[in-house]
Amino acid sequence: MQQVSGRPRLIQALLDAFSLPDLRRRLLFTVGMLVVFRFIAHVPMPGVDLAALQKLFEQNQLLGMLDLFSGGAMRNFSVAAMGVYPYITASIVMQLLVPVVPQLRALSQEGESGRRRINQFTHWLTVPLAALQGYAQLALLRSQGVIGQTAALSTVAMILSLTAGTVFLVWLGELITERGIGNGVSIIIFGGIVAGLPEMVGRGLIARENLVGLIVFLIVGLATVALIVIFTEGHRRIPVQYARTAFRGARMYRQTGSTHIPLRVNTAGMIPLIFAMSLMIFPGTIASYFASPQGQNPNFANTIMTWFNPSTPLPVGLFYWVLYFLMVVAFTFFYTMVIFEQMDLGRTLQRQGGFIPGVRPGKPTTDYLNNVISRITWGGALFLAFVAVMPFLVREVTDVAVLTLSSTGILIVVGVALDTMKQIEAQLTMRRYEGFLR
Repeated sequence: MQQVSGRPRLIQALLDAFSLPDLRRRLLFTVGMLVVFRFIAHVPMPGVDLAALQKLFEQNQLLGMLDLFSGGAMRNFSVAAMGVYPYITASIVMQLLVPVVPQLRALSQEGESGRRRINQFTHWLTVPLAALQGYAQLALLRSQGVIGQTAALSTVAMILSLTAGTVFLVWLGELITERGIGNGVSIIIFGGIVAGLPEMVGRGLIARENLVGLIVFLIVGLATVALIVIFTEGHRRIPVQYARTAFRGARMYRQTGSTHIPLRVNTAGMIPLIFAMSLMIFPGTIASYFASPQGQNPNFANTIMTWFNPSTPLPVGLFYWVLYFLMVVAFTFFYTMVIFEQMDLGRTLQRQGGFIPGVRPGKPTTDYLNNVISRITWGGALFLAFVAVMPFLVREVTDVAVLTLSSTGILIVVGVALDTMKQIEAQLTMRRYEGFLR
């Protein structure tokens, strides 16, 4: 790690940022918005049986995933119970629609104005998705006895409250992006996950009876963080040269330059994990509505629930994790190719007068870049799949049942921390450069 004045780079960057008034305001604004978010996460909805809700969370893995994006607000069923999950869903849907719908593809090529328009469509799509998810949550909780039967007007009021909570959190995220530091929506998710750390520490104190397992758990957790940092930062540099013709008066000059395109090993980020987890949990959730109660002969729905339950012991439980591993690999390739096609680097380089040495401009450049991204994506796909099955491996190796190593949560926390650190350093570099010019 780079050292500055004897201190680690991250600590030095934070100290330098607080020494500058405008950056200090940005950091304090971000912290203030997170405090507001945590207050909202504790405003409860009326008529909820919290004891029955906690029991439901222990049995339903899908709710645990949604609670991750709500920052623990769903576990208390507050007005922010859905978190920013509907917005994330809308963003994914729009990213998948852009290369399919010609009008959206044309908008994406119009620069900043086109991106703002697509972002506006994403916000519009968030509202109906939030309303649908709010209704689905109420129906699920009502069927499990967590919420009693309510009148139609009360149900509409609860759906509107949940939708307003999501829109409010998205608005807080937009404010953080505009006036604070980092990506606002990611910071909101980050704050929710970090807020659950004290509870995890408490469970760690319970796990002290299995001291060896707890030590191994901590070592594996730290190794996972290091692995995530390596693969998140890992990229391959594709050299690019530029040759342009410039006219100064009556003379023509040839301008040349070189740079590189960083192709990331993990271009897809955490999206494949979310896709795969949603599909893996969906069959068991649907089967739970048709399963026979405990004490009766199990039917086929009970078998489906057993197959798609991550807590099922071996050897039957191996089916879930092997299928999860394969689905993460498949979704990583799918999402990476979709994103890479939208970037259209081959055509962009040709328009800007750039070329890759030894490769013809145009379609040969596009084919070359596609081949490179396909090869390096294998590393990112296997890395994400390994991170996805990490909870299973940790549980089997350490035999610590009261602690859960959330691979998705760690990936989000590390990714957001790295991105925020880069933005702080970029702000510091820009201000030092401006000060040097003055």
